[in-house]
Amino acid sequence: MIDAAPTARRDVAYRGFRFPGDAGLGVLVGLRPAGRGLELADPVDRLDHTDPEGDTHRYAAGSWTSAPVPAGFAVRDVVPSWNGDTPGGCWLRVELRGWHDDAPATGWYVLADWAADDDAVRRTSVPGQRDADARVDVDTLVVADATVTGWQVRVTLLRPEHSDAAPVLRAVGAVAAGPRPPAGVSGSPGDGPSSGVSGSPGDGPSAGVSGRGIVLDVPRYSQRLHADAHPQWGGGGDSWCSPTCTSMVLAFWGAAPAPARYAWVAPAGPRPVVVHAARHCYDRAYAGAGNWPFNTAYAGLHGVDAFVTRLRSLAEAEAFVAAGIPLIVSAAFRSGDVPGLDYDTKGHLMVLVGFTEAGTPVLNDPYAPDDDAVRRTVDRDRFEAAWQGGSGGVAYVLRPPGVPLPPAPEQANW
Repeated sequence: MIDAAPTARRDVAYRGFRFPGDAGLGVLVGLRPAGRGLELADPVDRLDHTDPEGDTHRYAAGSWTSAPVPAGFAVRDVVPSWNGDTPGGCWLRVELRGWHDDAPATGWYVLADWAADDDAVRRTSVPGQRDADARVDVDTLVVADATVTGWQVRVTLLRPEHSDAAPVLRAVGAVAAGPRPPAGVSGSPGDGPSSGVSGSPGDGPSAGVSGRGIVLDVPRYSQRLHADAHPQWGGGGDSWCSPTCTSMVLAFWGAAPAPARYAWVAPAGPRPVVVHAARHCYDRAYAGAGNWPFNTAYAGLHGVDAFVTRLRSLAEAEAFVAAGIPLIVSAAFRSGDVPGLDYDTKGHLMVLVGFTEAGTPVLNDPYAPDDDAVRRTVDRDRFEAAWQGGSGGVAYVLRPPGVPLPPAPEQANW
């Protein structure tokens, strides 16, 4: 059985860039700021890319490279996320490198070759990137022997060489995290960066902001209704927790794709919009639809701002619920660890839709036999342990641009 949730404050910092406004906070090569974001204008580079069938195509390319982003602590891992669009056979490449003091601490690593569709370019993470400094674990840059206290991101926009299609980058960011505290260590989850004082899980940045007694009306979708369907996108519905959750939250915001966009799904099945999401979140190398930033990038195609971050506690999550924003969270547990979640998982996504008056988390868990069984109420400490211990507090934040985020803590992780 997992231990009660650790409450030591963990170093976590998120930094995002929105375009065109933040274009000047980095170096533009072949891109231009436009009303939609950064667009490929006068590409100066060419890149040959070989597709899974072995055919090589040439692309015109331009890039935006951020200034180094200091984290203010020793970084254990970095997860990027982005919003953009790639019409007409276009795609984008996202790279990260570690930084320390005034110099790069690692080389560049490719975190994604991403396209909104899969007709011309198969979106994929890039396995096999490992050296003494760091390694790529699907969607996460994990630091090894290098001393890393910051990061830098580079996004390259690409289009077929003789095309005039216009890929666009609307936003990019990353969340950096320090080492995870050992289970059972007491502390305050949101005090300042040097704090070591003890406190309850409700202390820190969200103190005074309570989501208790608020349950958001997020629709309930069961992934298991799609069991054995469309195995080409990650094994079928039993594996589709992440795109099912993303679909639930898009529907909550009234931002689900129009039926014409998933009219190709045949047979239509119980909920073709979830099949649409699974296909468009699918990571070819990972062979699944659970790549974290691929899900937020898919959501970003539907008019919402979406990014991946890490939260330190359910106290921080309460602030989002109080602001009217449901969260998609990633947990890992064995049957019996979290009463009511009676199955084993090495990683599972659920929607945190609210809290009871007593502070008990209320979930939309897609791993249910039908829609009616999706709603679950679970033990707070046990669930927090499964979330923090399983993924380090990973959360997808999806919300329309006009819906403000809650006030961020001093060490801002959103």
